[in-house]
Amino acid sequence: MVKPHSTIRRSRSKSALFHSDADDPMSGVANLFDVAMVFAVALILGIFHVLNIPELLMGTDDVTIIKNPGKANMEIIQKNGKKMEKYTMSREDAGGNGQRLGVCYRLEGGEMVYVPESTKKPKTNNADN
Repeated sequence: MVKPHSTIRRSRSKSALFHSDADDPMSGVANLFDVAMVFAVALILGIFHVLNIPELLMGTDDVTIIKNPGKANMEIIQKNGKKMEKYTMSREDAGGNGQRLGVCYRLEGGEMVYVPESTKKPKTNNADN
């Protein structure tokens, strides 16, 4: 003899009352992944805030970062709008035609100063001639 459909529902609902989630030892671990993801995102945002570079995450500002300046493993990270590009330095010589733009000086303190060349010629005093 087959039980009617309504009695099957009742027996399932009664069994659900006796087996609550409090008896399951793994129920507390179910949301551990979500907590870890929230912690990771908060950590990343905190690091960017401490380093004062929130422009890398949001905004359309142009940003250029130079890692290890003057060393063999120097890298340039450039962000233009939403596009980011990474350039690594190599020991290969560059060649081709170009135009001199100025002179760069390294000071005693290690600072570098760029002095652009002027396209205008300086005025000369012809009073002596």
